[in-house]
Amino acid sequence: MSDFVRVAKVSDIPDPGKQIFEVDDRLVVVFHVGGRFWALDDVCTHDGGPLGEGTLDGYQIACPRHGAKFDIRDGRALTMPATRATVAHEVKVEGDAVMVKVND
Repeated sequence: MSDFVRVAKVSDIPDPGKQIFEVDDRLVVVFHVGGRFWALDDVCTHDGGPLGEGTLDGYQIACPRHGAKFDIRDGRALTMPATRATVAHEVKVEGDAVMVKVND
């Protein structure tokens, strides 16, 4: 398991908004919604689509390829065609720094 890695300043990601970062050789989408931050693998479990390019609606991100929706807070698959969660990562804010710790 990795250590926390600084990816952005709080002000770099609008609320609501999202941004893609490379953390420990993985593409991770960091979400900023309601003053809080979450992070998921940038991978739709249906066909590997880029979640970070999808539409954010509240706490849901929709894959741009086939519309599968995931909960940004824990990675749960919410709608077909996805049936498996995507990996969620730990996020913390220290001062104005957004930090991500990749989970395996």
